[in-house]
Amino acid sequence: MEPEPQALDRDGAAAETVIQDAVTDISILDVVANNLGLVAAFVALIYITAGICAVREVMNSRTSQGSVAWLLSLFFIPYITVPLYFVFGWRSFADYAKIQATLGRAERARRADELGLTDHEETRDWPVLSRVAGVPFLAGNKTRLLIDGTATFSAIKQAIEEANHSIFFQFFAIHDDELGREMADALIARAKDGLKVCFLYDDVGSHSLSNEFIVRLQEAGVKVCGFNENHRFLRLLGPMRLNYRNHRKLVVTDFRVAFVGGHNVADQYVGRSKWFGHWRDTHVSVEGPAAVACALSFVEDWLWASGERIELPQVTEIPMPGDESVLVMPTGPADKLEECAIAFVEAAAQAKQRFWITTPYLVPSLDVQTALCSAAMRGVDVRILLPEKRDHWTVWLASHAYEHILVQRGVKVYRYSEGFLHQKVTLMDEDLVSIGTVNFDNRSFQINFELTLWFTHERTVRNVESMLETDFQNARLTWPDAFQSRSYVFQVLAQGARLLSPIL
Repeated sequence: MEPEPQALDRDGAAAETVIQDAVTDISILDVVANNLGLVAAFVALIYITAGICAVREVMNSRTSQGSVAWLLSLFFIPYITVPLYFVFGWRSFADYAKIQATLGRAERARRADELGLTDHEETRDWPVLSRVAGVPFLAGNKTRLLIDGTATFSAIKQAIEEANHSIFFQFFAIHDDELGREMADALIARAKDGLKVCFLYDDVGSHSLSNEFIVRLQEAGVKVCGFNENHRFLRLLGPMRLNYRNHRKLVVTDFRVAFVGGHNVADQYVGRSKWFGHWRDTHVSVEGPAAVACALSFVEDWLWASGERIELPQVTEIPMPGDESVLVMPTGPADKLEECAIAFVEAAAQAKQRFWITTPYLVPSLDVQTALCSAAMRGVDVRILLPEKRDHWTVWLASHAYEHILVQRGVKVYRYSEGFLHQKVTLMDEDLVSIGTVNFDNRSFQINFELTLWFTHERTVRNVESMLETDFQNARLTWPDAFQSRSYVFQVLAQGARLLSPIL
């Protein structure tokens, strides 16, 4: 029987494909054979670079688990691991630490004493926090709790309108949307009035910020800078910095009033997102010496990012308009130790009756988990308030795995259900409150530049207590078997996400 023509065509096409593949393979082999020197040089370069990265990881290791993982990966799969290490593992901010020294950070405690700003009693009561911050508690501040976006941005716009000579405006995420344009208009108006207006954004958090938005600010006289603008990822004199972000949200006017908290500049933060709905967040305003300390944090960031040094006003006396003591604590990858984590672990260790935490992301290190579980086991009312809704899948999944670990050891975990929760607030006993930009995750504790304000006045403690009690009423308590009641696929995904915790 003669084969069908269609069958012959198929066989011929298959044979032709095999021949073409073989020719291609031979061509690739020829290219490699003809460039063995270049191939050998490339392989040698990869392994030499991997060796440099390995030595650096050994000498700068913070955790043995993370370092061992890097070392094994550098040894077995250097072609993949070397570029990843430059992005996620290479931690070098000696240039930032030099700026801190240049601007006299080490002298600030002494200077505060000379100006009569130090609250010696609170500084003595909280020595670890003061040592981490590098400055004492500052007395004479007036504070105001700002609940949610409307109150926060109304207060910020009012302060911008009332400023006389300078405005420092810094956020992790700024969007070119209705709120973003509202804030831009307010800054542009003051720049046209002759005020010094500095606008600092994070390149990663504000990656979608349009060039038109930036040019419009610059043409009006606003000085605009991205945090990594002068530190490109492939810069020969420094590492890739994609993984290291400036997560601070800070506005300072006239070195007199400062605003710090969880809000970024985007419509969702004022409840204009259909998906998120009500956006639950908290900011705080401080007027007095603490505002000056916040301004100094901005001055450091601005010098590192832009190369421009902001001249500080020479003062012999700083106004003290209130009766509250505040500790201003900037933290980041330039710190020699994981000082941000040290501060919050210390607060948990000192707790006797309660330790309440609100955070959108729960990806704690082993040390932080131990501190929380230890507090719960000794009878402290440890509560963590998390969002029910998700905004980042991987972090949201990982939080469920950590939630399960903590709930099994007596920590009470709540899920906020009245919209999306994004605030970063802690309350310890009747004694201590923190409000700032720090999430309870490894990124905030180890990788990001963050800013936290600590308060001890009874008025602020009571106000925060009342605020959080309302938040807990709008949340559901996680029961001990909640994680096991989920599907097996969900459990696997959550535990898998937890393995990525060092970079989440």
